Amino acid sequence: MTEKTESYATVLFDGDCNLCDKTVRFIFSHDPEGRFRFAPLQSEFGQELAKKYGASYSLDGPYSVLLVEDGHLYDRSTAALRIVRQLDGPVRILGGFMILPRFLRDLGYKFIASIRYKVWGKKTECTLPPPGLRERFLAFSS
Repeated sequence: MTEKTESYATVLFDGDCNLCDKTVRFIFSHDPEGRFRFAPLQSEFGQELAKKYGASYSLDGPYSVLLVEDGHLYDRSTAALRIVRQLDGPVRILGGFMILPRFLRDLGYKFIASIRYKVWGKKTECTLPPPGLRERFLAFSS
């Protein structure tokens, strides 16, 4: 697992969440250099990687995104902002929110995470990623 995940950043996301699915597709379309790889938190790989880096992930937990980068695990707003800072286009400016205290950033993150199923819904079936994205998945939900 170590060699497979340390040459690039790995985004662990809620594979049941429609917002998270849209976010993965957004990251993919704004990451032409292929810096990021993806795995659902619900996958065995995702759970093992989260556990390896000390995340107490559970399917009912507060996370919808985790980032493993350079041997470190980032969660909540820190993960999201570290990701956007590395994307192409104007979205990078959102990385400036990193100057806010973490507790404030995480309040906004937790609010969105708490309503993500109500607003964007949950997946009812597996959807195939677009060409090119499938190759950047390290695992799929089981």
